[in-house]
Amino acid sequence: MRKNILLVGGSYGIGSTIARELEETHTVYIASRSLDVIKSPNVKHIPFDALTDSLDTKQLPEELHAFVYCPGSINLKPFKMLSMSTFEEDMELNFFSMVRVVKDIIGKMADNSGMVFFSTVAVGTGMPFHTSVSAAKGAVEGFVKSLAAEYAPRIRANVIAPSLVDTPLAARLLNNDRKKEMMAERHPLKRVGNPEDIANMAVFLLSDKSSWITGQVIGIDGGLSTLNVN
Repeated sequence: MRKNILLVGGSYGIGSTIARELEETHTVYIASRSLDVIKSPNVKHIPFDALTDSLDTKQLPEELHAFVYCPGSINLKPFKMLSMSTFEEDMELNFFSMVRVVKDIIGKMADNSGMVFFSTVAVGTGMPFHTSVSAAKGAVEGFVKSLAAEYAPRIRANVIAPSLVDTPLAARLLNNDRKKEMMAERHPLKRVGNPEDIANMAVFLLSDKSSWITGQVIGIDGGLSTLNVN
């Protein structure tokens, strides 16, 4: 069955990789600021800025079988250097904008549909300099667990909690070979993630193969959250 899948933020990085993996067999709606989306008859673009726009649901089909919210931020600084506005901005993009979109589309979610959201390894594993993003993503995790409980068994909702992934969002942290080497060494599997690592799990969670999985926070993090091998 060809599913209708909505990706909010699917123009680059993990979102774009998810779209590429799905577009041959499904119809993918990408709601994003950028016009630089996959050119395919199975991909429809909806201009949308998660911070300022209301999603035009008239451009969506009557039923959605899967939903992914991709926008996120990485503001890593000592707590004393983080302004209140940074906390507010991280919460707005990662959480409140997400909630608004979910409210707009929840009525379109079909029976046995799946939803995927993103957190960070730093929520479950305390890390310095992550207070702002961990607060915002922690809100995402709590929200999704409650959402999954409320809408079970009709809708499944899960969270992926990655460690550092080599995407444009993380470019500042990986902009030279030395930084890449240092970040890779922190992980038991001795590399940072790539978009395919995360997209593969998202595609699985949206598929019927994960039909008995809901309300989970799944770490895709090279072993960082559970293994100490250094």
